[in-house]
Amino acid sequence: MQMRIHLQPAYVLFSQPFQNTSVMVDFFTLEFGRVRGVAKGARREKSKYRSLLQPFHPLLINFGGRGDVKTVGNIESGHASFSLAGDRLFCGLYLNEVLCRLLQNFQEHQSLYRTYQDTLVALQGFGDIEVILRKFELNLLAELGYAIDFGQDYLTREPIQKNKRYRFVPDAGFELDRSLEADDRIENLFEGVDLIALKDLSFNERSAVRAAKRLLRLALRIHLGDKPLQSRSLFTNVR
Repeated sequence: MQMRIHLQPAYVLFSQPFQNTSVMVDFFTLEFGRVRGVAKGARREKSKYRSLLQPFHPLLINFGGRGDVKTVGNIESGHASFSLAGDRLFCGLYLNEVLCRLLQNFQEHQSLYRTYQDTLVALQGFGDIEVILRKFELNLLAELGYAIDFGQDYLTREPIQKNKRYRFVPDAGFELDRSLEADDRIENLFEGVDLIALKDLSFNERSAVRAAKRLLRLALRIHLGDKPLQSRSLFTNVR
């Protein structure tokens, strides 16, 4: 794919050394989704790009070339980088890793790009980390075409009822659980009252927050595969 793109808004998702002095970078761009490119000479001590190619720093980049791996030209700072620390930094790294694993090259996701920016803004604040992550994950699945239908039983098309329990089937939806006894050890069983809350993006009850965490881990697992997320090993109290 031959292209020459100028001043494309972008964030660094992942970077690694390449050859002697260059850096291979996975960018999340506004108009082209995930783009992999080589920033030549960016590891040199005097390179003006060394300090810019960092996570959570809004950039404007030029890139071009024929192959899947582009050559990165000029790099400019968009505006001040997001300042994340502690668990909120680990959350940001989690966002980057999930995007890097799930986005396909050169597939536009402008809505998701803005959701990513909004999530970084939220992580800079004092909001509940778990709620911030769950909202991002729900938007991510919807943008990729895997939105979860919280409104009805996917088999019968009957509305979800708050006093009943449902079994989650990834990439299908919820079906009424007809077993006679509840078993909290079964990770894919959910209370209807929690599903209704999640449909309305209501996280006022802790049971809904816990249900969302369990549900979204199940929903993402089928797309992320069995390879563990490195960012999850950095912290345990959120993910």
